[in-house]
Order: sequence, then C-alpha cells, then structure tokens
Amino acid sequence: MSHAPLTYWIDQPAHRRWLSRHGQHLLDFGKAARLPDGGFGWLDEAGRLDNACRPQTLVTARMTHTYALAALQGLPGATMLVDHGLRALETMFFDHEAGGWFSEAQEAGASSNKEAYLHAFVALAAASATLAGRAGARELLERACHTIETHFWSDEEGAMRENSDRFWQESEAYRGANSNMHSVEAFLAIADALDEPLWRQRALSIAHRLIHEHAASAGYHVIEHFTDDWQPHKEYNKDTPADAFRPYGVTPGHGLEWSRLLLNLEAALLANGEHAPAWLAEDAVAIFDAATRGWAADGQPGFVYTLDFEARPVVCARMHWVPAEGVLAAAALLARTGDARFEHWYRTWWDYIDLYLIDQEKGSWHHELDAQNRPASGTWSGKPDIYHAYQTTLFPRLPLAPTAARWLGHHPQSHL
Repeated sequence: MSHAPLTYWIDQPAHRRWLSRHGQHLLDFGKAARLPDGGFGWLDEAGRLDNACRPQTLVTARMTHTYALAALQGLPGATMLVDHGLRALETMFFDHEAGGWFSEAQEAGASSNKEAYLHAFVALAAASATLAGRAGARELLERACHTIETHFWSDEEGAMRENSDRFWQESEAYRGANSNMHSVEAFLAIADALDEPLWRQRALSIAHRLIHEHAASAGYHVIEHFTDDWQPHKEYNKDTPADAFRPYGVTPGHGLEWSRLLLNLEAALLANGEHAPAWLAEDAVAIFDAATRGWAADGQPGFVYTLDFEARPVVCARMHWVPAEGVLAAAALLARTGDARFEHWYRTWWDYIDLYLIDQEKGSWHHELDAQNRPASGTWSGKPDIYHAYQTTLFPRLPLAPTAARWLGHHPQSHL
C-alpha cells in the first residue's frame, strides 16, 4: 500500500465543498419524483416520472427521510417535500383497516403483504421528520414503532421477524439479514428521535446475532438468508441470484453497510453512557475487509453484486449503492481508527463513482452498470432513489453519532 497521504480528503475544504455541491445536485434531481396526488414516484434515466410504476412506499419513505436531512440544513424547498411525503405515509400507503403499511398504493393487483424491510424505512422517515420538527411526524413515528413492536420485533429472537399477510395472521417462514440491517439503521434513528435507549439495545441485539454470531462464523461474510429458526439458508434464491432485495449468496455491499452501522451503533452507545462491547469495532474492520473481496472480483473495476461462498463472482452487475456504502464505511473506519488504508479506499471508490456512476449529462447516478461498467437495467431500471447517493455526500462530514438528523438539528450553525 502507498504511503499515508499528507491530508485526508475529508479534511480538505475543496472536497467538502464538492460533496455539498454534488449533494445539492442530487436533491434537485429528486424533486421531480413528487407526485401531484401524493407520495413520490419512480424516475427514469432522464429524471422523468415513470408512469408505468405505481407510487411506492419505499421510495416515498426514503425521499421523506432524505429531504428531512435537507430541511434540517435549511435548504429551500425541502420542508414542503417532507410534508408531502408524510401525508402520503399517513394516508395513501397506510392500511387503515389492519394497520401497517402497504408496499405501494393499493390498486388492482397490488400486493397487500406487510414487509419488515419497508416498515424500517417508514420508521426512519418518521424519525428524521420528527427531528426536523414537522407536524404529524411524531405521531407517525409512534404508530410505526407500535406496528414494529406488535408485529415484527421478537424479544425471544432478539431480532426482526420477516413479512406477514395483510391481517397479520401468517408470517413468512424466513428471516433476513437485509431487513434486520435496515432495522438497525431505523432503531438508531428512533432512539434519537424519542430519547428511548431501548431501541439502541435492540439494534445491538440484532448486530450480535447477524454479525458477531453468524457472520463471524462464516469468515465475516454476511449470511443473508435464514429459516425461521435462524438456520443459515445458503441456497436461497439460487435460481434467481440477481434479486433486488434477496440475492443469492454473499452481497459485498451489505458487508460494507454493516461495517458502518456497527461503528454508528458503537458511537451511539458510548455517547449515551451505555456499554459498547469491543467486538463492534473489531467486527466492523473484519467485515469491511471481507467485503472488499468483491471489489474487481471479476477483473474489472467495481464491486460485483454477489459472490458465492467461495468468494467467486455470481452476479457481475454493479449496483450504485454498493460503492456508496463503501465510501461511508471507509470514512467511518478512518474516523474511528485513523488507519490510512481506509483513506485509500475512500479515494478509490469516490474516483470510481465519479468516473462511472455519476451521470454528468442527465443527473443523479446510474443505478446499475453491467460487468463492463456500462449503464444497464437487469435488476434496477431508472433512477428512483437518491437516498444512498445523498447520504454518501453528507455522512462523511458528520460524526459517527448521533444520527444525522439529530446532529443537524442540534448544530444549526455548523459549516458542512
């Protein structure tokens, strides 16, 4: 590895200005997703609404969270978009008969199942909007917390159950790392929004099961799929390996995301005078190192989407969110350890993002590239999501704890 750099990028004013400017470009691009009748829609490659896609709860929740972070920075236009998203989450996506949230606006043929993954994002959006002081946000957050506690959280398992039918009669015989990972993210935000440390302890319980137990026993590769009694299901989705949310095998991007979240969790526990076990930081480094095996695994720049359990490429498409999470993990590890090797990765992945992912002509990021780093749409079409990209421009400029919305709300004079 090369000698330690004289100055870290994140300490350079020009780099921080670049992050802020690019973040503003993303926010401007995402405004076109606002639907006149409520919620946020799916944008195509050119940034136009794709009318073939129903209004999505996931996109609406992610946009509401993202614009709440923008509103907390005093960026014009953001507050209106937060309120727009909140109204949709309170009305058109909520199941007023059975409780919980549908995955999309209910029309003929729409799924009525209730998804743990989705509810984590509803809670995240509500928590960020609460910290932004938006009317109705706290009530929405309390409703989301009640739904999670009643139907998804398991004290016995110390983790989240998975999906259910509409009326909560039958749960899916499956446990997933992805929904639990985003629940850790949401639980840290809930703890900050409601001043409820119980949610941090729940996040710690999830991390212990998924990472300190299961991933640690598998060479720190995240096991994504389990039976409902938490037995690894390594053959899950082998016939559909490129699934957008439950791909077969090992997903390097989730290892990177977990690495960052473990450090956020450690910092949050310490900041609130709670015990933070030493394994949080140790596992964060180990899981990061395992995830980097997905970088250029097929000989081309970029992270392959998935590997098998022998670290061989399975799906060689490149997803935009993976190097985004790589940047965030590298920045967090650099802040936590001071080890210059993480600066090397931070620079490497931002260079890759700028060269291949940022659409310099039409805006935002290409959401998927093929194995030769050309825009593709095998798993994702269009550009529906600025959540990952925007956080990549913001989080490196913030401390590891508290969560972004809490910190921004308490430091209005900060020069980001």
